[in-house]
Amino acid sequence: MTVQAYTVEQVAEILNIGRDKVYFLIRTGQLHSIKIGKLRRITDRHLAEFVTSLEEANR
Repeated sequence: MTVQAYTVEQVAEILNIGRDKVYFLIRTGQLHSIKIGKLRRITDRHLAEFVTSLEEANR
């Protein structure tokens, strides 16, 4: 099983939003992340769950 882990900056670029918005989404629990030491990473699963939740909210 391969898991991709993205930086906050990479997720911001993928979603075409600002870095501060990504941190806001993490802080408010809308986007899950993991910490590796002092580093914050968002896995591909976290990103997929976030996008799915947005799609369901817009139905």
